[in-house]
Amino acid sequence: MGSSSGPGAVLCGMIGTMFAAYIEQFGPPEVIRYGELPTPRPGSADVLVEVEVSAVNHVDTFVRSGAWRTDVPLPFVIGRDLVGTVAATGPAVTGFSVGDRVWCNSLGYAGRQGAAAERALVTADRLYRLPAGVAAADAVAVAHPATTAYLALFTHGRLRVGETVVVVGAGGNVGSALVLMAARAGARVVAVAGADSSERVRALGAEVFVDYRDAGATDLIRRAAPSGVDMYVDTSARNDLATTVDLLARRGRIVLLSGLTTAPVLPVGRLYVKDCSIVGFAISQASAGELAEAAGFVSRLLADGSLRPPAVHALPLSAAAEAHRLVEEGKARGKIVLHHDR
Repeated sequence: MGSSSGPGAVLCGMIGTMFAAYIEQFGPPEVIRYGELPTPRPGSADVLVEVEVSAVNHVDTFVRSGAWRTDVPLPFVIGRDLVGTVAATGPAVTGFSVGDRVWCNSLGYAGRQGAAAERALVTADRLYRLPAGVAAADAVAVAHPATTAYLALFTHGRLRVGETVVVVGAGGNVGSALVLMAARAGARVVAVAGADSSERVRALGAEVFVDYRDAGATDLIRRAAPSGVDMYVDTSARNDLATTVDLLARRGRIVLLSGLTTAPVLPVGRLYVKDCSIVGFAISQASAGELAEAAGFVSRLLADGSLRPPAVHALPLSAAAEAHRLVEEGKARGKIVLHHDR
């Protein structure tokens, strides 16, 4: 279905400025400014989205600080994820119409301006329809972690039915999505998290729960998987490879998705004699096609109500610097989402 409205008429009332959270240099959270920038105009393959909410991820702080090297044209609007409404489309865009509710999780890096603004441009191949009835805050809160989980399990982890998957940090945003998706795919899930997450992760599909504070947690995992673990995913960024490799089954896999500054010991001998492998990935390297594939799965879970964030902490867009500080200091009370001040 093509666009029902040409972009020109819709844009007439939008030419001018918009409020956004942006940076003009790399640095700590204090470099984030909140103010007016020019409203972007869609190019041929672009969709202009009226943003309802955006999200704050750890990776957003890496881009802002310069720790993650990527193309950042200044001034640069921060943020990757948004939920909003189509306001205008470029002439080459098909499949979206003005008024459609949509979501995106790949702005704010690789030269693309970000989501923390009143309006944002999204290329049509990175934009997805929001299922009816899904709350904007819930969708934007899971967009990044759930896509990360899908890529970890299926794109890079090659998960198969009947395999045993250990998820460390199962109570968090990415961990919860990993448990749900792995269980839905027919895997046996061993969830490692704090005791307060036990009931929730079991409801998501975990067969075995292990409290990470238990001094014998490693032995409990080994007892739960006496033949070895097929896939081990650690969202806590500890990356204790010396311990993990011992837990793996023959041809078991470790998927690395966090811990930018960690430097773990790699037990090479034990790794190769069991035909095991370690694969690392960053969602920033995912292709538009891989992200779209993940988005289809995520949207189905949103639509049936099974995928929801553990907790959401809403702040105004003008508090973006404070949001980044909370994320960096580990003080965020749930997933932080930003909404408009006006």
